[in-house]
Amino acid sequence: MKKFISILSVIAMACSLQGCFFVAGAAAGAAAVVVVYDHRKLEKILLDNKITHEAADKINADPDFKGSHIEISCFNRIVLLTGQTPTSELRQEAEAIVRSIPQVDRIYNQIAIRAPTSSIVRASDSWITTKIKTELLATKGMQSGTVKATTENGVVYLMGVVNRDQADIAATISSQLAGVQRVVKIFQYTP
Repeated sequence: MKKFISILSVIAMACSLQGCFFVAGAAAGAAAVVVVYDHRKLEKILLDNKITHEAADKINADPDFKGSHIEISCFNRIVLLTGQTPTSELRQEAEAIVRSIPQVDRIYNQIAIRAPTSSIVRASDSWITTKIKTELLATKGMQSGTVKATTENGVVYLMGVVNRDQADIAATISSQLAGVQRVVKIFQYTP
């Protein structure tokens, strides 16, 4: 495990020196590592992926969302909508689309009414999420696979099934990283 963390640290440092091209690779690598450490049943993971893809396909197929940037995250059938759209009607329409998916238990609609963020802001958000995942993996006693992090315009959203101590650790780690404006906890708590 120690060797793995060392390798991950070297990759993270190389990414910071090489620019945005490597950020995508690092994010993909961190995501793959989180799947390995995700202790949920495979059926739950696959269902979350199905919900995410179905919602994204429906929203992307709707031409009304052309001037919008919508991100969909799902953990244990709870969906988080983030991004930007120009009208409150489109914000509500995105939520209605997700609500039409039968397996969805709950929706947190955090879509802002404004113009979409730039690609530079999105790259920064991806990098913040990658750093959070790396820090969670490196934190002793933290079950990083039970936490899903998403960053949108500097706001970090944390989802997952954790106890309150783990939730506080994840929030503290996230809040201390450069570029983080705010941390929002959307956890399911265990006793």
